[in-house]
Amino acid sequence: MGQLFLKVLIVGLNFLGFFYPLVDFRFSGKTGGQKPNFVIILADDMGWGDLGANWAETKDTAHLDKMAAEGMRFVDFHAAASTCSPSRASLLTGRLGLRNGVTHNFAVTSVGGLPLNETTLAEVLQQAGYVTGMIGKWHLGHHGSYHPNFRGFDYYFGIPYSNDMGCTDTPGYDHPPCPACPQQSGPSRNPERACYTDVALPLYENLTIVEQPVNLSSLAQKYAEKATQFIQHASASGRPFLLYVGLAHMHVPLSVTQLSACPPGRRPYAAGLREMDSLVGQIKDKVDCTAKENTFLWFTGDNGPWAQKCELAGSTGPYTGLWQTRQGGSPAKQTTWEGGHRVPALAYWPGRVPINVTSTALLSVLDIFPTVVALAQASLPPDRHFDGLDASDVLFGRLQTGHRVLFHPNSGAAGEYGALQTVRLERYKAFYVTGGAKACDGSVGPEQHHELPLIFNLEDNSAEDVPLERGGTEYQTVLPQVRRVLADVLQDISEDNISSADYTQDPSVAPCCNPYRIACRCQTV
Repeated sequence: MGQLFLKVLIVGLNFLGFFYPLVDFRFSGKTGGQKPNFVIILADDMGWGDLGANWAETKDTAHLDKMAAEGMRFVDFHAAASTCSPSRASLLTGRLGLRNGVTHNFAVTSVGGLPLNETTLAEVLQQAGYVTGMIGKWHLGHHGSYHPNFRGFDYYFGIPYSNDMGCTDTPGYDHPPCPACPQQSGPSRNPERACYTDVALPLYENLTIVEQPVNLSSLAQKYAEKATQFIQHASASGRPFLLYVGLAHMHVPLSVTQLSACPPGRRPYAAGLREMDSLVGQIKDKVDCTAKENTFLWFTGDNGPWAQKCELAGSTGPYTGLWQTRQGGSPAKQTTWEGGHRVPALAYWPGRVPINVTSTALLSVLDIFPTVVALAQASLPPDRHFDGLDASDVLFGRLQTGHRVLFHPNSGAAGEYGALQTVRLERYKAFYVTGGAKACDGSVGPEQHHELPLIFNLEDNSAEDVPLERGGTEYQTVLPQVRRVLADVLQDISEDNISSADYTQDPSVAPCCNPYRIACRCQTV
């Protein structure tokens, strides 16, 4: 209890501008030589085809394309789930939702979050002597002990969930559009359009709400400033650091930015890509001028584009899920089609990661946890199983292969939340359930369960257009292997130390810095 009080006092004093003097950047223990720093940047709802280095039609990611030329680009890299909270929980634990308990998104009124008996990457690195910071979207619980400051992060600056989960005075672009925060009492919410008007979107610095509603038009620059400040202070301290940046881009609403240089029809989205690219470029530039030789920067995404947002959604590139589009509905975010979970990914570490290399290794956001832990010379938490692998040999050019098998959990489209009903086995991919996600045209593909799964050969059919013939030799050869690896992982999970998330809701836990004002208005920055 005394330690909890002390931490609350320390992070709370940030309101007075005392964060950096009070965070202990010194470390008295042995670190086993100079340990690397880590910067992990996670984009939101960014499509595989939104990265220019992946897809020639994209012209808006100059800084990211430069990073790809100076490092390693992964073209078969996958989110651990196809929606926000489960993907982020897997990044920070190295475990699928059936193990860590996070199978769907948390709400503004969620009491719980990532289960407290799950150990986060930040907690592991804290114990190894790292100073840890998080900038941006959290979405793993904001109430009480679920807040980032109590999950291993010494410093936090950001919004506690998605940037459409609260009204703002600068609502930006959404489809359909949502209104600005109310200035006087009125209906609390429009359920047909899922627009939040009762609680404004909050911006936290540590435990303090410093702005509510947040100004989305200036949020990217605030993130850049806080991230570069953290890198500067941590680098000057001599302690190794972990910085995790959860971008608001490219989730709707897209902020109102300069549109004139962008092509008509795609202006808001293209402008958003350029703003995000600039933000990442500023962070990389700070790394380069302060700790270039000893900092590993990893950029990727949490899931694919949100297709129902139409022109405000990104590109899946060639991963168009044509079998599903013929049935109706979306093959992107929330689904287990390639467009839902195959994401851009870049690794940058001058002198360690080879330059201008394209890797076809099958890798996942799940691999970030064990890879970073190994490079930090730390130990994985005991008494639990992990779904990620240490990808160091791939990153350093010593291996060309990653996983043989990946499992893509149901993420809100069809089937039970978190269930493993899509299996990637080398170049093959098997679906036991399809459908369920809304497309731009409003259609929702019918939920279909396949006792004999649809199996696609992704090498020959990246668009997931025509499945293998069920009576064919190739299908009959692959099917028993799919069944075997699926049975094995389910057996392993049943024997594991698994967690259960609290998804109960209570309106009283919604972040609100001033309950006496409409939409909880306040501003201290």
